[in-house]
Amino acid sequence: MATHYLTEEVQGRYHYTVGPYAAPVLRVRPGDRIVVETQDAFEGKIADATARPSQAVQYPFVNPQNGPIYVEGASRGDALVVRIESIVPRGPQPRGTTCLVPYFGGTTATETTAMLHEPLPEIVRKVEVTETRIRWNDRLTFPYRPFIGTISTSPQIDSIGALTPGNHGGNMDLPDVCPGATIYLPVRVDGALLYLGDCHAIQGDGEVCGVAVEHPTHTTIAVDVRKEWPLSWPRLENDRFIMSIGSARPMEDAARIAYADLVKWMVSDYGFDKWEAYLVLTQVGLARLGNMVDPNYTIGAGIAKEYL
Repeated sequence: MATHYLTEEVQGRYHYTVGPYAAPVLRVRPGDRIVVETQDAFEGKIADATARPSQAVQYPFVNPQNGPIYVEGASRGDALVVRIESIVPRGPQPRGTTCLVPYFGGTTATETTAMLHEPLPEIVRKVEVTETRIRWNDRLTFPYRPFIGTISTSPQIDSIGALTPGNHGGNMDLPDVCPGATIYLPVRVDGALLYLGDCHAIQGDGEVCGVAVEHPTHTTIAVDVRKEWPLSWPRLENDRFIMSIGSARPMEDAARIAYADLVKWMVSDYGFDKWEAYLVLTQVGLARLGNMVDPNYTIGAGIAKEYL
């Protein structure tokens, strides 16, 4: 096993799409560890609270992705196994950024949901982020609960925007993709071509305004390959539960995808009868809302390991 350092210098140009056409920036072997210097979702362009996001950031050039990382031995029909070991904030304080962006978010008009109200005001908040807390103001502090907002393997042929979640993974904004978790991603091209970025210091379910506390990080992961485990959708596991992840619109279709895949997982790996699994999930299934903002919405459906 080796440890690789994907620094800003090694990365060079960040990517705003995920696909099979970019040259790998690293080649690693199963079992290797990678320390990644991620940018925040705005690539550091929102410098202070006086900035206007619509002027500082040119859409769709947001959500910069590290990678792609080529994993030796990963072939179509395998699953890429990514264990998240740690996520540590980096950069000068205040290193956290959240904001309101005109016509962006879960409770405003968007380009595809046209309405007649005025756009949201452009409000930027810069906050201090340490390994233990986020200082919101003199009265409020939040716990540091970091996770990877966007992580994916390459689709077979498509190049997909980094803001869009799908069956390749992508911008799922699921808080359970955090240290201590292992995420399983489908391999559809040789080497898997792993992308990641968009780490959040904390985020509530839904990421309602579309912008969590975004921050640059040192994110440490370890990769492996599970041979001949063809996945239709990403899956996740930690000490407490297993979870299938679906992304679609409308939101209920994302939930259906996740629960249907979880039933299949319970049948194939845990010995359940299909209809027994369906009945059990009706009683003790867990649902987690990743985001309700992106081009697709994300739902994680899980079950506690005590029932497996």
